[in-house]
Amino acid sequence: MKNKTDSGLKIICINRKASFNYFFEDIYEAGMILKGSEIKSVRNGKVNIADAYAIEKKGEIYLINSHISSYKQASLLNHNPIDERKLLLNKKEINKLIGKMQREGFALVPTKMYFKKGKAKIEIAVAKGKKQYDKRQAIKRKDWNRDKARYFRKSS
Repeated sequence: MKNKTDSGLKIICINRKASFNYFFEDIYEAGMILKGSEIKSVRNGKVNIADAYAIEKKGEIYLINSHISSYKQASLLNHNPIDERKLLLNKKEINKLIGKMQREGFALVPTKMYFKKGKAKIEIAVAKGKKQYDKRQAIKRKDWNRDKARYFRKSS
């Protein structure tokens, strides 16, 4: 899952489940504080952010429930795979995010993890949960686009 795009980003993992379950309002880019064995596992692509979310603790934003697999070669100094990881944001951005999170129904959801200029970054979105009928609408739209592409392929 290591894709390299034209903008110099090396994508590590994408949270596809987030775009299905949430409407995104704003998207922010944040750095992460990682230990040595964690960054080695991230470079190997052993990351899962499908069930992760971010919370506020003591005026700082933490990523919860993200899974970074343990690094086999770091025997004694290995990390906890499911650990809280501090996100690096400006104070102004943190205050904006805290204000948006306190509104009804908004959450911070990670959408993508990638390397930018050698640093591990995570893209987090201020998101509002979709209702069941919104999800059905998205499935219907996806199926229609697939069928439409199939019709055009057959006709040409």
